[in-house]
Amino acid sequence: MANTPAPNIAAVVLAAGKGTRMKSDLHKVLHPIAGHPMLLHLIGSVATLNPQRTVVVTGAGREQVEAAVAPLGIVTALQAEQLGTGHAVAQAEAALAGFEGDVLVLYGDVPLVSSATMRAMVARLHAPDAPAVVVLGFRPADPAAYGRIIADEQGVIAKMVEYKDASDAERAVTLCNSGLMAVRSADLFALLARVGNDNAAGEYYLPDIVMLAAADGRASAVIETSAAEVAGVNSRAELAGVELSWQNARRAQAMADGATLIAPETVWFAYDTVLGRDVVIEPNVVFGPGVTVADDVVIHAFSHIEGATIGAGAEVGPFARLRPGAVLGEHSKIGNFVEMKKAVLGVGAKASHLTYLGDAEVGPGVNIGAGTITCNYDGFFKYKTVIGAGAFIGSNSALVAPVTIGAGAIVGAGSVITGDVDADALALARGKQEARPGWGKRFRDAMMAKKAATKK
Repeated sequence: MANTPAPNIAAVVLAAGKGTRMKSDLHKVLHPIAGHPMLLHLIGSVATLNPQRTVVVTGAGREQVEAAVAPLGIVTALQAEQLGTGHAVAQAEAALAGFEGDVLVLYGDVPLVSSATMRAMVARLHAPDAPAVVVLGFRPADPAAYGRIIADEQGVIAKMVEYKDASDAERAVTLCNSGLMAVRSADLFALLARVGNDNAAGEYYLPDIVMLAAADGRASAVIETSAAEVAGVNSRAELAGVELSWQNARRAQAMADGATLIAPETVWFAYDTVLGRDVVIEPNVVFGPGVTVADDVVIHAFSHIEGATIGAGAEVGPFARLRPGAVLGEHSKIGNFVEMKKAVLGVGAKASHLTYLGDAEVGPGVNIGAGTITCNYDGFFKYKTVIGAGAFIGSNSALVAPVTIGAGAIVGAGSVITGDVDADALALARGKQEARPGWGKRFRDAMMAKKAATKK
């Protein structure tokens, strides 16, 4: 039997709220979780469904949201007045003109909804009883002021009611409305056109389409998910809570995939961190965006890594900082208080202590002594340092770029290198040591005598 083609899907993402409780100049839905705007987390999950269209409904701060989604080719629709969720979804009608399929209604400040849950909503819409609307419900620890869903054991909805309009008996129900829905496009805007605002808030509520469909003799259904998946962000505290939820899930996934986290609660991942197998991560490691870690890598405590690629068997830290453009070859080592930026460390090369490598290419097997720096910036332009295979750079050396150290060359400790060094050569660039016998004693005696004279 041939596979049945998946139904056509569109998504409407509501992002028109002002987010005043965030007390921020940055739009609420653009605040990051794991280094990525929460709106783009959600859009990324939607994208795995290959939707025909995705529409983001904007309002206050629209310019920021439009700039964030434009590179993705996503269209926006403006809700000029904040008249409720039903009114917000209605603003997407023009953008969905001609679309025939299923519409997912999502919220930009509810970023952790998985693509699996979205698929489950659409699948329930196409179940044999063909509900008019599928609502995503959840059971929070504290139902607080959420709208309630009254449903039977099969999830068929008898009533949905906003908390402000609910009776005491209805408020006692623990099944709450997340606001997320799946509706056929043929039904959505026709039902929205009939929604009124005769309620305590004077707004046009999206959930009212469920009861309007019921009045037509068409039942709707609810499916449930965890409260964590539909956690919304309206304040900095809630943002931190969602961040922690995302991090906990990512930590668990990392360990399930074969990484060792010594103290999982102290490791912070970015949205795109890639880890190989048998990676060991010690406590208090932070990953920024753009990090790929190969197999058998050890990352020691208190390291900060962003925009870096770490080869198999490499060792990082403790107290290391890898900045964007850092590339560590296989079995290379970056030690304590070493910083790399836009630099490549070759296979087996080592920079074990107190070093800065910026705009540098370090060959295989190179040993970088403690206190070495590549002087890559003259206040106006950046310059490159190249260190050939097998070279040895003595401690406390300054390599003033642009400069090339040949393969196998040795740079003596304490040198300031301003010119190229030939392969296998020794380079020394430091003042000549001079010793003056007895000078120290004579100096101390003179100073003691002078000090004594001042006390008389």
